[in-house]
Amino acid sequence: MSAKAAINKEVFVPHDEKMLAAVQVKRKTKKKIPFLATGGQGDYLTFICLSVTNKKPAHVTITKVKKFQGLPAFVKRSQWTIDQLRQVNGIDSNKDSPEFDLTFDNAFDQWVAGSAGEKCTFVQILHHTCQRYIPMRKPEFVNCQSKLLGGNSILHSAADSVTSAVQKASQALNERGERLGRAEERTADMMNSAEQFAVTAHKLAMKHKC
Repeated sequence: MSAKAAINKEVFVPHDEKMLAAVQVKRKTKKKIPFLATGGQGDYLTFICLSVTNKKPAHVTITKVKKFQGLPAFVKRSQWTIDQLRQVNGIDSNKDSPEFDLTFDNAFDQWVAGSAGEKCTFVQILHHTCQRYIPMRKPEFVNCQSKLLGGNSILHSAADSVTSAVQKASQALNERGERLGRAEERTADMMNSAEQFAVTAHKLAMKHKC
């Protein structure tokens, strides 16, 4: 099971939520944690996750999730509602970059994603989610490439891929149905021919008896 699948299962599913996106990150300037609850020093993985409740009305949250070395489970460390998000800074609108900043009402974090692709996917889904779930006072998306905020986006490409797959499946089913229909027609013709042959044979047998 991947780390993101494990986070969804351990952190969000028990609270009747589903994870929409997650990106593994490191701080631009790493904070030192002198003492952990486990009683010692340790490395850790950090993920920024976007989730929504299954129940209506939907509530969307951005959660910082960590996994400490030596501990089996992922744990929530900080959480904000999507309404508390004020700005997403993509750092460079001219090229792919793994860096991005998040500004909330009461917090500001500077992150570096595992890759530019991971960051781009997360920012794109975050933008799409903000447009869908925040009716007023939407957060700013600054220094972000236009492809992340609309146009030929990953989300649109994914939707097109799904649509294409459905169309292909439907076409295959239709073709299969046509083949089955032709087979049924041939079977019916054979049965009619056999029935006619039986009737003719019966008539000939009766004449022979006469």
